[in-house]
Order: sequence, then structure tokens, then C-alpha cells
Amino acid sequence: MANVLLLGAGTQGLAMVRALSKAGHDVSLLCSEAHNYADDSRYVKKKIKTSCKDNSDEYLQQVIGILKGENIDVLIPMGDSSAAFVSRNIEALQWLTHVKMPKYDDFLKGYDKNMLMALCEERGYPHPETIDLSKMDLDDEKLKGFPYPAMLKPNCTTGGRGMVEVKSYEEMRTKYLELHPQYGDYHLQRFVRAGGRQVKIQLYVNENKHLVNHSVMRKIRWYPNKAGSNCCAMSIREPQIVEICYNILKDINWVGFADFDAIEDPDTHELLIMEINPRIPACIQMGFASGINWAEVIVNGYMDLPQKEYQYKEGEYLRHLGLEILWYKHADNRHVKPNWFKFFGRHIHYQDMSDWTDPMPFIRGTIQNIKKMSNPQFKKAKSIQ
Repeated sequence: MANVLLLGAGTQGLAMVRALSKAGHDVSLLCSEAHNYADDSRYVKKKIKTSCKDNSDEYLQQVIGILKGENIDVLIPMGDSSAAFVSRNIEALQWLTHVKMPKYDDFLKGYDKNMLMALCEERGYPHPETIDLSKMDLDDEKLKGFPYPAMLKPNCTTGGRGMVEVKSYEEMRTKYLELHPQYGDYHLQRFVRAGGRQVKIQLYVNENKHLVNHSVMRKIRWYPNKAGSNCCAMSIREPQIVEICYNILKDINWVGFADFDAIEDPDTHELLIMEINPRIPACIQMGFASGINWAEVIVNGYMDLPQKEYQYKEGEYLRHLGLEILWYKHADNRHVKPNWFKFFGRHIHYQDMSDWTDPMPFIRGTIQNIKKMSNPQFKKAKSIQ
């Protein structure tokens, strides 16, 4: 079995450490001083705290020291920034451990939302109409004639930070000048009105560009209620969007795991590609619940071991109890399906709970998450304004 180091923790870390430990692997975490769900899991063999920024040389040297000192066999990033770190330093890291990530130029083709939209435009993949503002004069007539309301989005960001809905050209211009110094280059995108499905697609592609495994989920509830993180979701099958996402990854020479966000246009019922998350998502527990052992897929893929065949199941539900409580508190309509009060059942699983023998991550993580999500400044950063 392998010694595995996870860079970062998060809710996804909780699902991963349990699955890795159950498979017989020894799991270590390199995480920040801030508390998160996986930190208190009994399935973690060793926790290493860091105060270094993951884009710094100090962080790279710390990771290299751990890889050598702890004889780490597999290195798995948990967040966007740690995935970017691994991609930037892939040539140095792959000499010390097993890791599979695209080279940084290819990484940016997927992670940079504007570059991804340009690829979709070039290859005819479904996506919202998008204008690259870094190549556009703000007084251009094309911007004045763009169909508003629209979305003003940073090219590289996580969790909706820096995104804002603009209802007119004048508002777009004002907001862009206000936000650009903080979030960097932006693009303007057609607003996809509410009413369609929100879908997430996870894929693992090996170095031969073979699709090893995939899973798909539909968001049912989210918090903040206007545009936030998943509270309740259901596993589904969507072979057409899986094929589109797979083709995108082949086009950009992606290697390893990727997570796509897609939104359905309620007018055409077409799923539109919105972004690629280059890391394991917080809702990865849905993959496990629907029959895909993503921990083993990733470890076996990294170590070039034979892959197992998994039986995928539709109709599994994943809830995040901490966010569900906040959703219920702020929801305008609580008469929803599945019933909010149905907490137990064969097909109901929890994102923020490992298992009943590992309660501390749920207890401490829920308290911390409710505090964070109740913070007005955090809600403002996460929500579409």
C-alpha cells in the first residue's frame, strides 16, 4: 500500500482520507493553520501544518522536504491553488513521487475560464457567449451592444469570487474598473437565467487520453440560495455532456482528474460548459456514494496500476447538513423534493460526515462552516452580486 500526501484538506479531504485509509493506504495532510473538516479525522495518520503561501518557494521546499522525509508515494492536491502549484512544479515533483497533472500551459487552457470559453467557441462546444475584456477597449461598441444583464467574471478565480451580475453597459464599466485591480483579467459572459439544471461532471483521463472513469451529479439545493455551494445533489447519467467534457480534456492535453461545472439553458435545455475545476471537488463523496471509488482511481492512475471496474448508480442523494441548515433558514420555499426533513435512507449520504465512527470532523467542521457561511463578507465574496 502507499504513503499518500494530500495538499490541503476541505470537505473533499474528509471523503478522500476515509476511502484511502479503508483501502490500506497511510494518509498525511499538509494543510494551513485554519481548521477544516479532514483535520480531525481518525483516518489521518499525520497532519503537518504550514503557514507558507502555496505559490512561494518556501512552500515548494517544504513539500519537497516532506516527500523525501516521509517517503511519500503519491501526492494529491485538494484545492485549486494546490493543483496549480503541482502543475507549475510538475517536473520537479514527479522525480520524487507519483503525481499526474497537465503541464502548466495546458493546465491554464482549462483553469482560465476565458481560455476555456475560447476553446469551446473554436471547437463548437456548448457555452455562453463570451467576450475577452483583456483584448477589448471598454468603449467598444460591441460591449455597448452586448445583451444585458450579463456576467462579469475573473478569468481565474474559485467559488464565484469576483463574479458580478451587471444589468447595463454603464454598470459593467464601473464594476470592471472597481474589480480588475483585485481579481486581474476579466471576461464578459451572457447571463444564463435561472430555471435550468446545474450539473457537475468528474472525469479521470490517463496519459494515453483514455477516459478511465466518470461520475455526474445534479445540484438540487445550494447556499447562499441565489448562487452558492451545493447543499443537496443527486447522481445522474448524462452521456452527452460527459463526452463533450472528455473531448475538451483531450483537446487541451489534460492528464489526471478534472471536475466540470455545466448549467442548463432553460430556453434550449442544452447544458453549457461553464468552467473546469482542476482538483477534487467538495462534493466528491457523491462519486463514492454512486459507486466510483475515486481515491483508488486516482492512486492507481498515479502509480500506473491496473484500474478496477465500478458499477455506477443513479438516484443517490448527497446532502451537506451544515449548508442545508443555512438553506432552510433562508429559503423562500421549503416545500421541495427531496423532502428536507428526510435525513435517513438507503440512498441518502452526507458530504460533511465521514461515518458514525469518525464524528469529530462533522462536529467541528459544521460549527466552523456555519460561522464562515454566516459571515456577511464571505457571503458577499461567494455570491453573485
